[in-house]
Amino acid sequence: MAHEFARNIQDAALSVTKALPAANASAISDPFRIESGRAMENVELELVVPATPALADTKSITFELVEGSSSSPTTVKQQLLKTTGASGTGAAAVTARFRVPSDCLAYIAVKASVEASGGDNTAVSYTARLRG
Repeated sequence: MAHEFARNIQDAALSVTKALPAANASAISDPFRIESGRAMENVELELVVPATPALADTKSITFELVEGSSSSPTTVKQQLLKTTGASGTGAAAVTARFRVPSDCLAYIAVKASVEASGGDNTAVSYTARLRG
């Protein structure tokens, strides 16, 4: 039996996938429109990052929540996750959930930034989902 407070309801329209950027670059996912007056305490952002075997040792990919009042959010709200390559095998797959801050602007998205000399990770895509 699922926990009664688990946030597992999934709407396909609230899921976006974006290819990771090249080294020394950033990519922002398509945005989610946050409904005015929506109870954000009942919403989680799930971030799914597959393994990145091409990520160079000691180099990182940083994932950040960005916000904006238009459909092109770019203002960093908070860092969500950072994966780092190690032992010549890149970084392991990660799935994590985060609370969406209640004071976010109308649009939110996830920004991925790969460090300089981070390797070619463009064949890997990350997925962001709103669950509530």
